[in-house]
Amino acid sequence: MAGETRGKPIRCRAAVCRKAGEPLVMEEVMVSPPLAGEVRIRIICTSLCHSDITFWKLKDPPGCVPRILGHEAVGVVESVGENVSEVTEGDIVLPIFMPDCGECTDCRSEKSNLCSKFPFKISPWMPRYESSRFTDLKGEVLYHFLFVSTFSEYTVVDIANITKIDPNIPPNRACLFSCGVSTGVGAAWKTANVEKGSTVAIFGLGAIGLAVAEGARLCGASRIIGVDLNPDKFEIGKKFGVTDFVNSGNCGNKPVRQVIMEMTDGGADYCFECVGMASLVHEAFACCRKGWGKTIVLGVDRPGSMLSFPSFDILHSGKSLMGSLYGGVKPKSDTLILLKRYVDKELDVDKFVTHEMRFEDINKAFDLLIQGKSLRCVLWMDK
Repeated sequence: MAGETRGKPIRCRAAVCRKAGEPLVMEEVMVSPPLAGEVRIRIICTSLCHSDITFWKLKDPPGCVPRILGHEAVGVVESVGENVSEVTEGDIVLPIFMPDCGECTDCRSEKSNLCSKFPFKISPWMPRYESSRFTDLKGEVLYHFLFVSTFSEYTVVDIANITKIDPNIPPNRACLFSCGVSTGVGAAWKTANVEKGSTVAIFGLGAIGLAVAEGARLCGASRIIGVDLNPDKFEIGKKFGVTDFVNSGNCGNKPVRQVIMEMTDGGADYCFECVGMASLVHEAFACCRKGWGKTIVLGVDRPGSMLSFPSFDILHSGKSLMGSLYGGVKPKSDTLILLKRYVDKELDVDKFVTHEMRFEDINKAFDLLIQGKSLRCVLWMDK
């Protein structure tokens, strides 16, 4: 098929967000051929992430409609635009929302995964040309999401957002590495650099928080404290290395910070905020140890949400507060290391996939995630 479709628009199915917070509409769309520096891929399977729900609900910018959401997937290259030599038709690839141009100061440095040539932003367009490759059958433009838009049978992605992977890795596991697993495991491994024998506290035991636990376990943390409102999360958390559980809604008359300070004799070495709430960032920062404690923010809060700390506390506590996009993982190199650790059975991602469905059941998958009944639901395009 690839040869027949190269250079021509492709008509295919996509789940389109037509109105914020309303069920996605399964419809036929047109996907343009890739421009220079771009790749058109056929999605094999895509999974749902909480960020999809955050932006699906958002009525104000950077939310926009009509949009094709989705950013965690694996696909096969259908065709490539000019000046693309890194991948070729038939390659199995991960589309990754974090660009990695390989040329700028940041991409050449080991210290960062924040590209300067294509800065990460929540844009309705492709990164290189500020335009869309999607239209509906009436010719109306459909907006992109996080440079990848995977809730479509075909999508166009910049080569800076494409990582070629081993075709033998099962697609329903590989897709998790394009966001959730890499973000959580990477936050422990790359951003925090969790030390052997250390104590970790994780606020929010959704898929990202559990991936942090898996990463902390791999790094040799001796104690991993999970904090969540849902008591069912403790049994689930044990499978990912969580050793202690704090039900934040049931601490009696003590604040969570006091409970954790007492449990850890002065605070956790590393705290991870995995929900996206300013109040939880403050709580996590209060729970980490003076002098060397690190608080890592992974949760996506609503746009415009503010943090405020007394400067006295910052000066006197000697703690660090840092953000972690895609877990500090470099998409074209570190992601391959994580995939190898999965292949070598060091990193267990099977337990993240709680549901698998057909693409047309995407609205059911949204409901499961919103209700907290799934960690990762993988949607197959052709089953």
